[in-house]
Amino acid sequence: MPLALLALAIGAFGIGTTEFVIMGVLPQVADDFGVTVPTAGWLVSGYALGVVIGAPLLTVLGTRVSRKKMLMFLMGLFIVGNALSAFAPGFGLMLTGRIVASLAHGAFFGIGSVVAADLVAPERKASAISLMFMGLTVANIVGVPGGTYIGQAAGWRVTFAVVAALGVVGLLGVAGLVPETGRPETEGVRPEFAAFRNVQVWLAMAMTVLGYGGVFAAITYITPMMTEVAGYTEAAVTWLLVLFGIGMFVGNLLGGRFADRALMPMLFASLGALSLVLLLFTATAHHKVLAAITLTLIGALGFATVPPLQKRVLDQAAAAPTLASAANIGAFNLGNALAAWLGGVVIAAGLGYTSPNWVGALLSGAALLLSLLAALLDRRTRSRASGRVVAASRTDQAAVPLGH
Repeated sequence: MPLALLALAIGAFGIGTTEFVIMGVLPQVADDFGVTVPTAGWLVSGYALGVVIGAPLLTVLGTRVSRKKMLMFLMGLFIVGNALSAFAPGFGLMLTGRIVASLAHGAFFGIGSVVAADLVAPERKASAISLMFMGLTVANIVGVPGGTYIGQAAGWRVTFAVVAALGVVGLLGVAGLVPETGRPETEGVRPEFAAFRNVQVWLAMAMTVLGYGGVFAAITYITPMMTEVAGYTEAAVTWLLVLFGIGMFVGNLLGGRFADRALMPMLFASLGALSLVLLLFTATAHHKVLAAITLTLIGALGFATVPPLQKRVLDQAAAAPTLASAANIGAFNLGNALAAWLGGVVIAAGLGYTSPNWVGALLSGAALLLSLLAALLDRRTRSRASGRVVAASRTDQAAVPLGH
């Protein structure tokens, strides 16, 4: 695999850390600003919605510059947003900083996915994408638990200052290792928008919204769930997040490997198992050991869906993949925002801290149904194409004079 994938993984590490570390320090942030935990959950939802908006917007604006320069600009935006969060005097400015940082997220992963896929042979595209996303999973093993520990020991503001410094490292990595590829091959944005005429692109993004959204329904409120329900201490949440990150790391690699072999069966298996495990988490969250095992499985199964879902969009929008790829990253975060909001709703309704788990199970189950529908449409399309080929062949044979 090309060394440039390491640079993309470095940037993904910083972005992954800021996306997920807020879960580990959410109660501290809520106490500091004098808001409830569900209200503080808007720091998750706001970030996710910023990705949804920033992914297509910045990707479109970036069609006139090289992909490398755009990636560098996005890392700069990421640094500014996290620095603003670190020094925010009030909740509103903290939320603003989160949104500014989030604007870089979707476009970075969207453009980075295209760059990663272009660097390798066609049969290794999903694996290359998974290696870029490996930075995101490593962030959940090292960056997020480390940031949570720092937040608990020195304050959450120090955590976001460190995250801003990680952005500087990511910027230097992209500048030094990613090759200059020139401007995207498509002329302007019109060909990019044309990809959205394909219903399969929309189905793939809908699967993304619901499938990975199921994970966020549970993980957004993991700190109060583990401390109030499972009985862990607040300090133990750091190690629980390490387990979740290890699950993500393993699931990401397996998802990329098996998606290169059989993409849709991989989606069926991962989404079905994820829905089941999230449902079980409603019960296992009451037991320390079972809660830790289930949390690891959620990380593995949830992130096993990421490479196949991203490759699915790239395959369906092959003629102009950049905008569709970025939009799908936005779809991941739209699901995150929806799930975090729904999780807060059921908690605020008095259904308890485990209630977001069955919300997540329903979301992932709906994604499984959509994947089955997409596969059915694929089969019908291939059947019709095969029928046209057979009909054309018979017509050609009928046109051949007897004796020839």
